[in-house]
Amino acid sequence: MTRSEPAPRRLLVRMPNWLGDAVMALPALAAVRRAWPDAHVTAGAIAAVSPIFEEGTEARPDRILVLDKAREGDQIRGGGFDAVLLLTNSFRTAWVAKRSGIPRRWGYATVGRRLLLTGAIGRPRRGGHQSEYYLSLVRGLGIDAPAAPPAIVVTAQTRNRAVRLLSEAGIAAGATIVGFAPGAAYGHAKRWPPDRVAQVVARLTSERGVVCVLVGAAGDREAGREIESSLPPGVHAVNLIGRTDLRVLMGVLGACRSFVSNDSGAMHLAAAVGVPVTAIFGPTNEKATAPIGDHDIILEQVFCRPCMLRECPIDHRCMKRIGAERIYNAVVRRIERHA
Repeated sequence: MTRSEPAPRRLLVRMPNWLGDAVMALPALAAVRRAWPDAHVTAGAIAAVSPIFEEGTEARPDRILVLDKAREGDQIRGGGFDAVLLLTNSFRTAWVAKRSGIPRRWGYATVGRRLLLTGAIGRPRRGGHQSEYYLSLVRGLGIDAPAAPPAIVVTAQTRNRAVRLLSEAGIAAGATIVGFAPGAAYGHAKRWPPDRVAQVVARLTSERGVVCVLVGAAGDREAGREIESSLPPGVHAVNLIGRTDLRVLMGVLGACRSFVSNDSGAMHLAAAVGVPVTAIFGPTNEKATAPIGDHDIILEQVFCRPCMLRECPIDHRCMKRIGAERIYNAVVRRIERHA
């Protein structure tokens, strides 16, 4: 886009498909809203991430278009958009945008997409944070996009739903809650060993009177069961894995005093909601995907990380060398600081 071009009237912003990426893209979407206040902005997102735009955020769009891959072209074609901003890198989304007849199409010039875009922006050098990656794309359109942490304000309705769920799980009002996200969609290599999680849960419960809550998607249930089976007699965690939709999850996160997570979408969601996070990194690159803001980044600098592999081909040393004591101490410091 050149500075002489008029601002779009009806803009579609195609959001990333991964939860963590969608959260990290919120500052870029907010910058677009500020730059074009008179534009009608639609966030196009798959069902797995679209609920984050229903909560309070500076980036809140005028409309949320829940996209179905099989019908995405027809959905977009019927929106009357005069411009689309692709925060996705895929050839498919650029092809769908072109086939849908949107006259102005902006995005990164990734492999094979340049001819499909009317405004192809050169990709920045690798090595920066993923949130900065999205901001750089927006700056390529001539928009002022300062670095900022993603921020989500949980609505009263969502808070109330979360309070009811926590109450049904036996958690009293005013309890000190520490959340744990023991899973990770990317692969087992990103998961801190469940028995270590259980050690932290046991100490927080017995020594600090903390209520520990496990959260995650249905695919994380195995990790939750392993944690529960590793707990000593008389100690239990409230297991909400697979029992929350995305909006209720945000409400539960907002009720936490601290949050422990692998590198995952829940990690970014907790940080955006305003919860101090103890983030455990192994095979992935903390410089690219660490939660933005005042959080604890825990890692062990072994020779093979960051390998970015889904499964460890050797002994998973990047995760196994992180002891429970480090995580426990980090959580306690956060609890005491925010008492």
